[in-house]
Amino acid sequence: MRIPLVLSLVLLTATAHAEPSKPAAFEHVFDLAGIRLICEQSGPLVQRGLADAQQKKVEKAFSADALCTDLAKRLALKVTAKQVEQATLVLDSPLAQRFTVAERAVGEGDGGTGLATYREQLSSKPPRADRVALVQRLDKAAHTTDLATLLRYEVGKTQALLALRAKGQNISEAKLGSETAKQVEPLRVSSAQAVQSFMLYAYRQMPSGELADYAALYEQEPVSQLLAAVVKELPAVFAARRAALK
Repeated sequence: MRIPLVLSLVLLTATAHAEPSKPAAFEHVFDLAGIRLICEQSGPLVQRGLADAQQKKVEKAFSADALCTDLAKRLALKVTAKQVEQATLVLDSPLAQRFTVAERAVGEGDGGTGLATYREQLSSKPPRADRVALVQRLDKAAHTTDLATLLRYEVGKTQALLALRAKGQNISEAKLGSETAKQVEPLRVSSAQAVQSFMLYAYRQMPSGELADYAALYEQEPVSQLLAAVVKELPAVFAARRAALK
């Protein structure tokens, strides 16, 4: 079970070739890193509460394929083919797969009531400090809070723009950003809390040693560089999709 992980770490020491990547090469790593899920969630989140006519526009402009394709095209200019290959190898390891199974199990059996109950008990039964430190390390390495914050913020910006347009008004992308910027920090705080409680609950049966190894996967340079590039490019992707709503 440990051999593929060790092999992947050894391979990461090789010098990456500068061969450009192709957008199609990101499809599998997007699945493994949860980026595809962000693309799939965006449209339905933006559509909430909208009139039918607006929902149809959003469905087309914010389809999962449109978002992920746009993101892949931008990343292809910044991430080499070797980096994509290495990141895919790491995130497709048996260790990563076990944690993915644990994540997906949340909500599958009890509809999420277990997580809700766990969150209610956190104040009276706080987790061990070492476990909190581990999930915070993983959160930082995987940019989970960063991505959750970006998703919520960009969805909110898009809904604000659509609300203005429904009233016959419009606003530039720059103005939209300046008027909504104050929302970022509250969203980050609440996202961090949600991410931490989710990880603590989802990984509650995982030994701390494995959790540390899992965080180490995301700290590997190809993975960290890929996810940092995703965080950097996502705002531009959402801006482009908003422009497509016209």
